[in-house]
Amino acid sequence: MARKIVIAGGGPAGMCAAIYAARNGADVTLIEKNSFLGKKLSMTGNGRCNLSNLEMNEKMYNLSAEKRMKEWLSVYGVLDVINFFKSLGIVVKSEDGYLYPISGQASTVVTAFENELKRLGVRVVFGEQVKSVTVNGNEDSYTVVTNLNSYDGDRVILATGALSGAKSTMSTGDGYYICKQLGMSIKETHPALVGFKVDENEIMPEAGVRCTAEVSFTLGGEVLCSEYGEVQFTRDGISGIPVMQASSKIIKFVDEKKPIYACINFFPDYDDEDFKSLEDEMLRLRDERTLKEFLNGLCNSNINDMIIRRMKMGYSMKMKNISESMVRSIFDSYRSLKIKISDSFGYQAAQVTSGGVSLGDIKDDMTVNGHSGVFVIGELADVDGRCGGYNLQWAFTSGSIAGTVASL
Repeated sequence: MARKIVIAGGGPAGMCAAIYAARNGADVTLIEKNSFLGKKLSMTGNGRCNLSNLEMNEKMYNLSAEKRMKEWLSVYGVLDVINFFKSLGIVVKSEDGYLYPISGQASTVVTAFENELKRLGVRVVFGEQVKSVTVNGNEDSYTVVTNLNSYDGDRVILATGALSGAKSTMSTGDGYYICKQLGMSIKETHPALVGFKVDENEIMPEAGVRCTAEVSFTLGGEVLCSEYGEVQFTRDGISGIPVMQASSKIIKFVDEKKPIYACINFFPDYDDEDFKSLEDEMLRLRDERTLKEFLNGLCNSNINDMIIRRMKMGYSMKMKNISESMVRSIFDSYRSLKIKISDSFGYQAAQVTSGGVSLGDIKDDMTVNGHSGVFVIGELADVDGRCGGYNLQWAFTSGSIAGTVASL
């Protein structure tokens, strides 16, 4: 007799679990509170959908997940993801190791999921929010209760997602309450892969600008983490991949209102000696030209303007009237610009959530302690990875394992 499986959540983890379970002959019902599947998936990778990454290992995930991820990735890794999408008719290409659908459209991935679910006969229920899971008898069946109906199954897979995402994705962390009801513990949650607001007194560029730089976050003089790449500066904050990569390491301190500073180095490829040589060469240009003209070729004009305003200097000052020590101080600002962080841009701007269901409550096969027929997968668990396809890899890894095991 076919297993009867109820899956809560129609994101990538839930859809993947549904497909693997149905391919094994299970009778699957997938419940999604939005009006269509894969809403958040359709927005990933700037609409291009970064599916995974060829540089895949456990070090790309949060510390509490590292030990477990090595085993899980050995069961279902990046090559399995590539083959899975081939089975859906999606051709995958690599861009410097980052894996995307060759179409360049996340919508084609969502459509491929929908088509496969339909082909396999998976029942999809829209517009219902899961409220609770009831254990019947001695763990021999479960009832999933929504705001409108109830559904019985031999197995329940919880893939409700977490708190990150725009309001339109309806990511409200419902699953945490359900998991608590079932006896699981929830690790403190924070936005992750998110940008940060800066202190209202900080002088920032008048217009948004992106610059390649090294950004280090400090607390009381201690460097908490450093990242390199394209940093985005706006009037009220900083973002970009390097900032988002670092966010999970500093977000707890930011939420606790600790004095966190972002230290920006616009010349990370220069060591002290090389930069001193550059300064010496530039100092020869102290003539009739203005400060603005002098800095014109040094960095992005919006960054130059920001630094001039931070130094409280005039754009039209003649270089011959500025002392050598002051010029060197200006140069130093390009290697050690300090910006005070006030807050994050919150869950609505975050790509993932750090924290969630404790991995101590989740077994290797994705079942949970005390409930042999209940599975927790995807972002609901305390797993978050770096930018670059690592979080979708986790969704597919956990979904494939849970869907396969649940169907047996």
